[in-house]
Amino acid sequence: MAVTASMVKELRERTGAGMMECKKALTETDGDQEAAVEMLRKKGAASADKKSSRIAAEGAIIQKVSDDGRLAVMVEVNCETDFVAKGDPFNDFGAAVAERILISKPASVDELMSMPLEDGGASVEDVRKELVGGKIGENISVRRFVVIEAAANEVIGSYLHGVKIGVLVQNKGGDESLARDIAMHVAASRPVSIDESGVPADLLAKEREIYLDQARASGKPEAIMEKMVDGRVRKYLAEVTLTGQPFVKDPDQTVGKLLGSAGASTLAFERFEVGEGIEKRADDFVAEVMAQAQGS
Repeated sequence: MAVTASMVKELRERTGAGMMECKKALTETDGDQEAAVEMLRKKGAASADKKSSRIAAEGAIIQKVSDDGRLAVMVEVNCETDFVAKGDPFNDFGAAVAERILISKPASVDELMSMPLEDGGASVEDVRKELVGGKIGENISVRRFVVIEAAANEVIGSYLHGVKIGVLVQNKGGDESLARDIAMHVAASRPVSIDESGVPADLLAKEREIYLDQARASGKPEAIMEKMVDGRVRKYLAEVTLTGQPFVKDPDQTVGKLLGSAGASTLAFERFEVGEGIEKRADDFVAEVMAQAQGS
């Protein structure tokens, strides 16, 4: 049976074993996932089997900026508990991952995981697996990352709110202080896009439909209702776009006016928040303890 990339990926996610180890195990077991898991466990390569399937919604956002300020990376590394997120092994791993991204600029998380964490050393995935099965003892994962590279006339701004929220901003014009202020604003105000052109059409259509239903309930003439809806849409766009929002450090002016006064514009921003979009499991604590006791 031919071993496919998806089969290898599934086995890696289940066991935390290295890519080549998974491929070899699947080849030797003719693609049988359960038999491959058992083989890896016997070899000691799947000590993270159950741990790697557990929900990891805590963790940290880590940023690295090159010495010349022209390249910046941001990565989200997750774990299961806030206690582990504060520990040195986890944070050392996260810092090394960010450094590898800064040096190598991988195109995807999968590519990153196959790279050596440190030059000449084990891969990011293999080090992750060792930490899960050893020092850390709970599931950890590298969820996502972004790389921003600035041209000669561009400025990168970075901001971290503790380790839970991180923002990178790429400005054209202005200085580093302005770019950092914009990054801080993005962290606090969570704009959907830079300006109106970046607001997803389906999101805007949904909002317009809601406003139209509200206007119809007023019983006013059609022409009046259209004006009401248009006004609500304009207000909504100001609330969700970076340039339309009141600047957090000076609400009397919008971010757009702040940028304009400095002869600057924002080309891109990325905002990461630890665990956003991950469904956190609310387990019954007593049931969990009982399950562990029965399995011991």
